[in-house]
Amino acid sequence: MAMKGRLLEGSYAQCANGYRIHYLDEGEGQVVVFLHGSGPGASGYSNFKGNYPAFVKAGFRCIVPDLIGYGFSDKPDDVDHPLSFFVQCIKQTLDVAGVDKCTVVGNSLGGAIAIGLALDYPELVEKLILMAPGGLSEMPEYQAMPGMQKVFQVFGSGEPVTSAVMKDLFATGLMYDSRYATDELVAERMQIMEIMNGHVMATMKVPVLVDRLQELACPTLGFWGMDEKMMPENGIMAMAKNIRHLRLVLVTECGHWVMVEHEGMFNRTCVDFLNNG
Repeated sequence: MAMKGRLLEGSYAQCANGYRIHYLDEGEGQVVVFLHGSGPGASGYSNFKGNYPAFVKAGFRCIVPDLIGYGFSDKPDDVDHPLSFFVQCIKQTLDVAGVDKCTVVGNSLGGAIAIGLALDYPELVEKLILMAPGGLSEMPEYQAMPGMQKVFQVFGSGEPVTSAVMKDLFATGLMYDSRYATDELVAERMQIMEIMNGHVMATMKVPVLVDRLQELACPTLGFWGMDEKMMPENGIMAMAKNIRHLRLVLVTECGHWVMVEHEGMFNRTCVDFLNNG
């Protein structure tokens, strides 16, 4: 592995569908897969650099992909991006990596993909860890959220996205505590923004998955920040009332990124869940 700019570059999976997916692969033991969200300039490393090393230290093999359209993965501009396409790319990446059993950690879009993967491949996903996952509300409900409005405003304007605009978006739209909107985070995101196209965000389609949550048979750990500005709070009860084997952690003084704002608690709680269920 090597640093590529401000981001860590790992391995590439040549998927059966013809696309190339970048992923980090560290540690040994039971496999934990980390799926990032859909935000501007997102990548697996930028989302989870404060988390996966703790899992490696605890004795797990961690696979941290960049979703199709993000990070150092392929960014096709001639295909739509429904949830099934994201799921297919992750499944085929895990096939290349030789993974047949895993826990999947996902936040936001990554949480919806984690749910989709568990629904389509129940024999693959042994446990789920979900942080304010997508796919739990209708589009008008998302559009009413102040953080989501800010994302649409920033990326629908056609204006170039500057570091200052990016930093303000994170500090006011995704976080409770603005000190986590560091210059390092913004620089990582800007590096990916330079190679991204807008097609993935323009063609992304995530269905409402609430009616299918009861199909999830695996133990699930959920997190939700109570100062969330991106995801509607009806998602909390959608999870609580429909996922059969759920432990749900509600976190005050926390926005959309519990794994960033409450890194230590998140890591400890997840490792306990993985070891003890």
